[in-house]
Amino acid sequence: MTQTPTNAQTAAPENVTLSFKGGAGYDASLLVLRAGSLTEMDTLLRTESAALKSLLEQAAKVQSYNTGLNSPAGAGSAARTKFENGKVVSKGTPSGPGDDDCPHGRKLVDKGNWSAMFCQAPQKPDQCAPLWKQPDGSFKAK
Repeated sequence: MTQTPTNAQTAAPENVTLSFKGGAGYDASLLVLRAGSLTEMDTLLRTESAALKSLLEQAAKVQSYNTGLNSPAGAGSAARTKFENGKVVSKGTPSGPGDDDCPHGRKLVDKGNWSAMFCQAPQKPDQCAPLWKQPDGSFKAK
C-alpha cells in the first residue's frame, strides 16, 4: 500500500493583538486591537492614531461613569479598593462631585493642616489635577 505525501505545512495568519488596559485594578477597562500582521498593526496605529486617542479618552470617561454607577451606595472607601504590589489597597475616600473626572482613582492624603486627593495614574504626565479639601469639607481643584 502506498501513501500519498501530504503537505503538512499550512499557512496561518500571524495575528497580532495589542491590548491597552485603562488602569491598574481589576475593574479597569480593556481595549484590544487585532491585526493580521505586525505590518498591518503598524499601519493601523500610524493612520488611525487620532481616532485611537479619542477612543481611549472616551473609553476612560465611560469606565469612570460605569464604575460610579456600580459602586455600592454609601460604602465609602471600603468599596474603593485596587490590587497593588500583591496586596489589596484602598484608593482613598470618594470626594463627591468632581472626583468622577479622574478615571485612575484618587488617594486621600491627610497631613493634619491640609488634605488633598491625588490621582493614582502611574505616570506623572497622565495624572489628573489634585483636589484640595475646602473649608466646607468638599474637595476642589485649585
